[in-house]
Amino acid sequence: MGEQLEALQRRILEQGRVLSGGVLRVDAFLNQRVDMRLMREVGSAFAERFEGAGAGVVLTVESSGIAPAGMTALAMGLPLVVCKKQASRITRDERLSTMVHSFTKDAEYELSVSREFIAEGERVLFIDDFLAMGEAALGVARLVGQAGAVLAGIGIVIEKSFQPGRKKLEALGVPISSLARIARMDPDECDNRKAITFM
Repeated sequence: MGEQLEALQRRILEQGRVLSGGVLRVDAFLNQRVDMRLMREVGSAFAERFEGAGAGVVLTVESSGIAPAGMTALAMGLPLVVCKKQASRITRDERLSTMVHSFTKDAEYELSVSREFIAEGERVLFIDDFLAMGEAALGVARLVGQAGAVLAGIGIVIEKSFQPGRKKLEALGVPISSLARIARMDPDECDNRKAITFM
């Protein structure tokens, strides 16, 4: 369950960019220009890890979580539900919502999802691109709770283990699986193989 995805680690070392403030840029293969072959591997890895979770739906947050979550949903034969970061006039009356703080943008935003897409009692698998402070996942856990559904597991593509996100999420008592766990990042080191240390 704790095994890291070698292909993902390799891409982080080759194309990731460590910035100050604990930020890792991976827009060359995950956030903006998306390597869908790698995302297919990511989806297969999550499908294998959460095979026994009994999930009925895969849930993510727009927009960076959509590719890995979509491939996970495809591999598991499940529907994908995307939480919105901006209020919608269409679903205003039927939506579940909560406020979340973004570590990367250092700003508050409203996370919401239409009530009709998460059934009461449904088991929900949450897949996201990053785990740093854990705020997005905690927000999703609140939405799942509002729906009367059950959070079946949390899958993270890249976890920054030197930040407190995992510890916060462990309090939820659900399985957490990260495909790449970073123990240390040094923004002053030019060589990524020295700048990034995996657990």
